[in-house]
Amino acid sequence: MHTPVLTGELVTLRPITAEDLEPMWEMVEDPEGRRLTGTTATFTREQVAEWCATVADRPDRVDLAITHGSDEYLGEIVLNDIDRENENANLRLSLRPGQRGRGFGGEAIELVLAHAFADQPEGLGLHRVSLDVLSINPRARMLYESLGFRTEGRLVESHRDGEFWCDAILMAVLEEDYRAGLTPTAVDAADRG
Repeated sequence: MHTPVLTGELVTLRPITAEDLEPMWEMVEDPEGRRLTGTTATFTREQVAEWCATVADRPDRVDLAITHGSDEYLGEIVLNDIDRENENANLRLSLRPGQRGRGFGGEAIELVLAHAFADQPEGLGLHRVSLDVLSINPRARMLYESLGFRTEGRLVESHRDGEFWCDAILMAVLEEDYRAGLTPTAVDAADRG
């Protein structure tokens, strides 16, 4: 699969390269980022180096570095679990410390959704993009809702947050709702049958 370069007003999304090792290592080691995304896996520096050097060649996913201005790696946005037959994929977003809340994630999601729903060969020709967000991350959930994602379900107390439990909220946006610019409220008000 060809990994695209996508350009917006704030960010440029480009393939992840071996040169992204240092900032990606900082991101995967960030305790708050791990907490907000529910990341429990641990990685060695060597594993992250190999990932950066090879992920652009994987056929079942699109991993893009989020950059701004100087090509500095701010984080990553990923479409993984791409299912060509059912035309769906999962979206994941992670930003380095100090880069959250600056508008980079929102524009990155908009660019990736445009690519996901664009017809082939320019885009992926998907029908549905899903994600999960933890209940301890309401700012991310509000962002996803503002971009057309709607709640489809909840995995109650599926993740630990220190001594407490939190829920994973399952969300998705369909291509037809994305193209129509529908918000979750408008989608929920419509009778889908």
